[in-house]
Amino acid sequence: MSEPLLLDPQFLSRLETLSLRTRRIVRSGMRGERRSATLGRGVEFADYRGYQPGDDYRYIDWNIYSRLDRLFVKLFSEEEEINVHLLVDRSRSMGFPPASVGPSKLRYAAQVAAAIGTIGLVNMDRVSAVAFDRQVGEVFGPSRGRSQTFQLFRFLGWLEPGGRSDLAAVMREYVHQTRRRGLLVLLSDLLIPEGVEEGLKLARARHFDLFVVHILSDEDLAPPLAGELRLIDCETGRAVDVTADGAALRAFARARDRYLSGLEQFCLRHGIDYLRATTTIPLVDLILRYLRVGGLIT
Repeated sequence: MSEPLLLDPQFLSRLETLSLRTRRIVRSGMRGERRSATLGRGVEFADYRGYQPGDDYRYIDWNIYSRLDRLFVKLFSEEEEINVHLLVDRSRSMGFPPASVGPSKLRYAAQVAAAIGTIGLVNMDRVSAVAFDRQVGEVFGPSRGRSQTFQLFRFLGWLEPGGRSDLAAVMREYVHQTRRRGLLVLLSDLLIPEGVEEGLKLARARHFDLFVVHILSDEDLAPPLAGELRLIDCETGRAVDVTADGAALRAFARARDRYLSGLEQFCLRHGIDYLRATTTIPLVDLILRYLRVGGLIT
């Protein structure tokens, strides 16, 4: 059986011109910058600053001294490695919608993770990918370099949905076992009865830069239901009888809007970047447009 194709070659070539942005840089502390200014031995000239006792005299700019009668040293920019953690929800609800309708949420999440991971790998960032449901499952990496993209695609392409999701338990396990802090990208439908806010707070408390890609299908947002129905939770098996009339659908819409608005406001309050995406958004648009606007990609 051939490997599942996650990204087409033309799109891959466009990804190689991009890079990831992260909020904290160890040396510079500047938001959204991948370079930091250091004294000497850098990649390219960045700036000047006044000489301080202990600075290496080799980096004094004597031309400026002759004009201003003050000592300045040259600063050079240096690339900072980003540790990228891709957490992909593979719980049972991520298996919807069926393939006859379009890409499942899991397939879409795998494609988004593959694109983000590719950007990291070609920029020599350290990339890890993790599949989870109620616990941390299969793990890819950490790996660096363009040569690892095939292995990343293979890992993501064969993920199958199954099990219930428990984000709080997963985050508790992952952030405590992971020594390297960095950019943590969560890809999930977040259709979890509880533990979402707790899980997100755990990651922030451990100083991860957290970016949530909230992946939903059109059916999640506006289920095509009518009449007397028995609805069954695909993860718990719990059944409930409903009458899907106008009043019920309006009540659902209000509850949906409260949940989505509450989640977005929670992320805003806690310094978590949040982007909601449906599986009908073309992948190229999501990566090259929405994730750029959202500040994840530059």
